Amino acid sequence: MGASINQINLSPDLFSHQHRESPHDLPSASQLLTSGGDSRIVCNADGQNKYGCLPSPEPDVFAYGSSTASTITPGAFTAVERLRLRLLRAMRADDAASVYARELTRVRTELGDLCELSSPVDIIFAASGTDLHLIAAQLANDATSPGLLAVMIEPAETGSGVPAALAGQHFDNRTALGKAVEPGAGFFGGEGIEVVTVANRAADGTPRAAAIIDAEVFALVVKAANSGRRVLLQLVDVSKTGMIAPSLNCALELRRRFPDLVNVLVDACQFRVAPSTLRAYLQAGFWVAITGSKFVGGPAFSGALLLPETAAQPLRTHVLPPAIGDYSARADWPAGWTARYALADAANFGLLLRWEAALAELRAFRALPEAAVKSFVETFAMKMQQRLSSDPSFQLLPVPAIDRRPLVNPSSWDHAPTIFPFMLRRDGMPLKREETARVYTLLQQENGDAGASALAAQRCRLGQPVQCGVVNGTPVSALRLCVSIPLIVDALGASGRGPEAVIREALLTLDKTALLTGAIDEPQAV
Repeated sequence: MGASINQINLSPDLFSHQHRESPHDLPSASQLLTSGGDSRIVCNADGQNKYGCLPSPEPDVFAYGSSTASTITPGAFTAVERLRLRLLRAMRADDAASVYARELTRVRTELGDLCELSSPVDIIFAASGTDLHLIAAQLANDATSPGLLAVMIEPAETGSGVPAALAGQHFDNRTALGKAVEPGAGFFGGEGIEVVTVANRAADGTPRAAAIIDAEVFALVVKAANSGRRVLLQLVDVSKTGMIAPSLNCALELRRRFPDLVNVLVDACQFRVAPSTLRAYLQAGFWVAITGSKFVGGPAFSGALLLPETAAQPLRTHVLPPAIGDYSARADWPAGWTARYALADAANFGLLLRWEAALAELRAFRALPEAAVKSFVETFAMKMQQRLSSDPSFQLLPVPAIDRRPLVNPSSWDHAPTIFPFMLRRDGMPLKREETARVYTLLQQENGDAGASALAAQRCRLGQPVQCGVVNGTPVSALRLCVSIPLIVDALGASGRGPEAVIREALLTLDKTALLTGAIDEPQAV
């Protein structure tokens, strides 16, 4: 049976009159890439989403902002367009929901292969990392026991909508499947969930000692578990500024003490982890949330929750609140899960195409020799840290060394930093948050003559400012320069431009940042 527009389950504003008259047609690839998510991926009048990214390639931008979001690369866009054409052909003979289910099953299998998962893992797809936290909290909640306690790292390092999602509240004014909702409003299943945050940075932005973070987390979890409450503990690997918290020792010990009450959700939504690290988390019984944007380089809004067999088995019969149907389609959940049968048999082609883009990037990345990746990432880190430490326009934000012991030995590329947070300084003083935000915005524009016209005209992208405390009485934020899979493939791939070109453009991005920092109080100069 042919597919109808209603079955496709896309926002009505995606369709022109011609689309409405053509039941076997689909919107363009660019339009689909901005569907099936919340308001954060809706494009403004300039065609950009909330993160300043277009739904089509921008090859002329120096893209070093993957800790926030990524713009789709030309190669990934080609893969998306091929899949879109395949969907059109398939929908001549079958309904949209069935086509979507088959393709998402393929994506689920290939994602597991590319992650080199050797043991059975159930994968639940969702539009974003925030959606994944909402789903995880509902899975961890149990109406037959006292209210769930969710312990998380501060939202500035994870995501502003995460506390609401964990609490069972709507975190945006529309859901992934297009329903208008009230942000902050709870839904059935969220009652009784308490969310507590633990800071991983001090008031001045310096990292708090790991032992202090662990002690706070440990006390919260032990108190709840001793009273019979279930606990969902978020372990961030890595945060927006590249930190891991709490420590793996802390999480492992809490799981050992309370195996029936404590679940650990590894927030790896940056996906800056090697397959060996991912496998170690799953083998420890942890839940792992990843996204295909950020480090992977796919367009924003492609999430997946990975559950090892030991964790998935008792959850497959879990009944979830009906409101989950506003966020998930049936095929987003693995076969055999009770929850999927309460969901609409709908198609979220936007989510599917965004994951297709992410898989295209992962395929190219996994083809590279591990040793070469490790060497490049370490070299990139050394060059960026040298530059950020030596330029008076910058001040590196301290980040503890990545430490995943005792679970993972530090031998793979993911033990080198790939996010480099820094504050801006002028005349020895840090820029205010609003000034840093202005620099961030101007970096992405073709600026006028600010003393070096070619450099000023180059569009660059860094990670959005992250609030990082108060320095000398001034509230400050940090920008973030990041390496990503597309950049690594460009540096090392057979058709890439080589390491020198990637590092040179990163340094030029910092050159323009310094230029703007010195001129930000002179509007006519920029």
